[in-house]
Amino acid sequence: QVQLVESGGGLVQPGGSLSLSCAASGSIFSIVAMGWYRQAPGKQRELVATITSGGSTNYADSVKGRFTISRDNALNTVYLQMNSVKPEDTAVYYCNAQGYSDSFKRFGSWGQGTQVTVSS
Repeated sequence: QVQLVESGGGLVQPGGSLSLSCAASGSIFSIVAMGWYRQAPGKQRELVATITSGGSTNYADSVKGRFTISRDNALNTVYLQMNSVKPEDTAVYYCNAQGYSDSFKRFGSWGQGTQVTVSS
C-alpha cells in the first residue's frame, strides 16, 4: 500500500502565505502525478493543482498566479506554496498521488487532509 502524509496547514491571515507538504511512502515503483485538492464546507472537492513527475503543472483558475505546486521526485514529495491567500481558500486540503507499485499495480492514494483556515 502507498500512504500519503501531509504537513502544514493551520491558521493564516488574508494576504499571508502558507506552505503544505505531502510525502508518499510504501511500495512505490513510480509516481505518475501528484496533486492538491480541497474541500470547503458545503462544497464538492475540487482540484487545486497537479504536477507530473516530468514537471508539467495544472492549476485551478481560482489559484493561478497565487499558488505554486512543486515536487521532489527523489523524496516522492509534493509541495504547495500558497501566497496572497483569501478567505475563500479556507478548506481541507488533500494530497493525491497516482502511480505504480513495486508489483506494477496501479494505485491512487489520498492523504488524510489538512485544514487551512484564512481569517483575521
